[in-house]
Amino acid sequence: MRTIHVDKVTESIRTMCISANHFLAPDMDRRMKEAVDLEESPLGKQILEQLQENLKIAGEDMIPICQDTGMAVVFMEIGQDVHFEGGNLEDAINEGVRRGYVEGFLRKSVVGDPMLRENTRDNTPAVIHYSIVPGEQVKITVAPKGFGSENMSRVFMLKPAQGIEGVKDAILEAVRDAGPNACPPVVVGVGVGGTFEKAALLAKQALARPVDEHSEIPYVREMEDELLERINGLGIGPGGLGGRITALAVNINTYATHIAGLPVAVNMCCHVNRHAVTVL
Repeated sequence: MRTIHVDKVTESIRTMCISANHFLAPDMDRRMKEAVDLEESPLGKQILEQLQENLKIAGEDMIPICQDTGMAVVFMEIGQDVHFEGGNLEDAINEGVRRGYVEGFLRKSVVGDPMLRENTRDNTPAVIHYSIVPGEQVKITVAPKGFGSENMSRVFMLKPAQGIEGVKDAILEAVRDAGPNACPPVVVGVGVGGTFEKAALLAKQALARPVDEHSEIPYVREMEDELLERINGLGIGPGGLGGRITALAVNINTYATHIAGLPVAVNMCCHVNRHAVTVL
């Protein structure tokens, strides 16, 4: 049994909230640089170059890479041989988010009640997902999620008879309908299977997967490649102003489902696709 003080969790999350809002993750940085070379439209290339300049200024001057610094989504993969001490784990996670957003001078975008709309003034509470895994380590992923792209996300409850082609059509429909509103070039996270809520969680987890890592399932890997090509043939382009690079990646996660269902969730994310990972 390994013991971890919750203060370590708080400090890690504080640091990750600040870092993720000022610097692209390494996989996203590589993919954005590749996109500039791949874009064929002069206007699209100009938009991508402007985005690169924005990223450079943000890193040098410690300015957020986007004014929407997101709602903090935290994935906690906790080894079953870990014991936390020093306080409540969920309180420690939210304290890390609070410190990150207050001390990092990041925009506070969370309201405590969805109808009353009063700002909590520290970007808490976070959306927290827990999973128990073997071992004695804790993997923390912080993914601040802006709502320009979040609002363009979709869930489709397909019939099993619609099959793989129906899944592809649903993903393309979601991206086409989003158009410029998701701040392209986008990363498309997809969840297929499970139940209504499981599909959405799979899609959110897919966004946190590095964009240069494919699914290990052969047919899913082929879908990711095919859909990226088809999405980039829609002509939406960087900033929605036309061009080849509408999406930087399509990441698909799958899960078992019921014989009567085929849930599909499409979680859109803008070109920054913020995520930071720490292992304790």
